[in-house]
Amino acid sequence: MEKQSGKRRLIVGMSGASGAILGIELLNIMKEQPEWETHLILSEGAELTITHETDYTPEQVKNLADQIYDIRSIGDKVASGTFSTEGMVIIPCSMKTAAGMACGYSDNLLLRAADVTLKERRKLVIAVRENPLSTIHLRNMLTLSEAGAYIMPTMLTYYQKPQTLQEMNLQIVGKILDKFGILAPGYKRWGEEQTYGLSNRNKHDNNSDQ
Repeated sequence: MEKQSGKRRLIVGMSGASGAILGIELLNIMKEQPEWETHLILSEGAELTITHETDYTPEQVKNLADQIYDIRSIGDKVASGTFSTEGMVIIPCSMKTAAGMACGYSDNLLLRAADVTLKERRKLVIAVRENPLSTIHLRNMLTLSEAGAYIMPTMLTYYQKPQTLQEMNLQIVGKILDKFGILAPGYKRWGEEQTYGLSNRNKHDNNSDQ
C-alpha cells in the first residue's frame, strides 16, 4: 500500500519479549482507524511468543496488518528515511532489541527501521518488557531516551478501575497510541470520566439496560 492511499503510516515491530497480546491488541485497534495503515515487522522470537502466549497464530497476526515485512529483508522500504511514516512502535520490546537499537546495531529490518525512525526525528515508542531491570538495561534505555525515543514500560494503571485483563491491556495500548493522537477504544486518561470509543458506547448501552 503506497503513499497515494492518503493514509498515515505506522510501523509496528514485535520482538520476542513476553506480552505478545499487547502488539496484537494494538493491531486490532489500528484496523479500525480508517486514516491509518500499519506496516508490521515480526521477529522470529515474536512468532514463537505469539504461539506460546496467545490463541493467535503468527499468520493471523500478520493478517491484521496492512503490510508485512520479512525481518531479514534489510533493504526493504521501511529501511529508508524517504519512506514517509508517522513513526514506529515496538510492542513488546525485548532487552535484546533495545540493546541493538541503543548500539546502532541494525542487523535486521526491525532494528534498521527503528534506527531510521530515530535519525529522521520521528516518534519511536518502545514498550519494554522486563522485570527486574539490570543496570545494562537501564543504560540502554537512557541512551534511547536521549536519542529521542519514548520509553513506555508495559505498566498497569489502576485509576480506571480495570475489571478484566483485557481492560488492562487496552489501557496500556491506548496510552501508547495516544502518543500518535489516536484515541483507542477502552482508553481512559486520568481525571476524565469516560473511556474512548466502542468500549464507552458499550458501557453506556449496558447501563441503559439496567
